[in-house]
Amino acid sequence: MLVYFWGFLYSNYFRFWLKWILRLLTRKCELQRVFDGSKAGAQRTLSIEHSLESSKNKVLRNAVHVEEAEVEKCVRDVMKEKKIEPKDTGFKTNLHISLLQISGYKKLYLNVENLRKVPYDSDNEEHEEQLIELWNLLMPHENLKARITKQWCDIGFQGDDPKTDFRGMGLLGYFSKHYTNEARQILSHSNHPKLGYSYAIVGINLTEMAYSLLKNGALKSHLYNMVSGLPQMEHFHQFYCYLVYEFDKFWFEEEPESIMHFNQYREKFHEKIKGLLLDCDVILTLQNTKKP
Repeated sequence: MLVYFWGFLYSNYFRFWLKWILRLLTRKCELQRVFDGSKAGAQRTLSIEHSLESSKNKVLRNAVHVEEAEVEKCVRDVMKEKKIEPKDTGFKTNLHISLLQISGYKKLYLNVENLRKVPYDSDNEEHEEQLIELWNLLMPHENLKARITKQWCDIGFQGDDPKTDFRGMGLLGYFSKHYTNEARQILSHSNHPKLGYSYAIVGINLTEMAYSLLKNGALKSHLYNMVSGLPQMEHFHQFYCYLVYEFDKFWFEEEPESIMHFNQYREKFHEKIKGLLLDCDVILTLQNTKKP
């Protein structure tokens, strides 16, 4: 209760007067002070995002909701509103980058959300081609005998027809295509006689983990540090690949007694990743591998 009350007082009273005093002392607005006092990447963009969202000025508040095509005009509007000289090219460039990152993150989430809603359709030729490609990438020396076959269990599907498990598996296909050696190595690990797990089903679980981290904003630090501009779908795919690679290492380090404890270790891994993402300097990518 005390924390809530203090937050209310700060947001509605103290913050305004603090900003006013600092502006008098420095002759700079809060946005200018953020750019002067923080390094490029998540530290800067998260601070800019918070400043804009907390502003009582409608132009500034709306800045976090602009589309990519409107960013340049928005930068001009913010500079005009805050009486910042057009010749201040450093401010203009930095704000432009931050707004691209903010708008790009929101757009990326919408794109991932739309993709998530598309069910696997066995009558869709493109879906079927991606499924067969996944098999060929992971099992290059073994021909698939039929579309519906128990062979799918060899790469971690639960039954004879992967379409019943395939939600979100496009990400696993990306991993197999762009990090083929790593994918095959992890598939081999998943067949361990004692510590084995279902490669495809774990991939589905990690897809959901990546999605939830994107949805709740936890991936902002990673993406703002990784991309100086608009985060794209490929950057989300790359983060998923990191999760697959790191989960495999985590699983074997933990040495679970049984696959029946999967949910317990999944949550432990999830907490570990969330902890890493709290670091403003974080970038989570596969190490010592060839990136796409």
